[in-house]
Amino acid sequence: MDYGWKAADWHARERARLAAAGRTPPFVDGQIAAIAHTNSLILVTSNTGDFHAFDGLSIENWM
Repeated sequence: MDYGWKAADWHARERARLAAAGRTPPFVDGQIAAIAHTNSLILVTSNTGDFHAFDGLSIENWM
């Protein structure tokens, strides 16, 4: 799965929403979240704090 138009669009909207709330995440975290979200995947990470602010993102903590 790649970072295509669908993921880029979702990422841009989420980045704008979070920036307006004063919570701009690192760009690469947004890309990872976008790929997971737009492909209906669960993002598995030991660092859930970097991804919890993204709307509609399914996260599983594998710590």
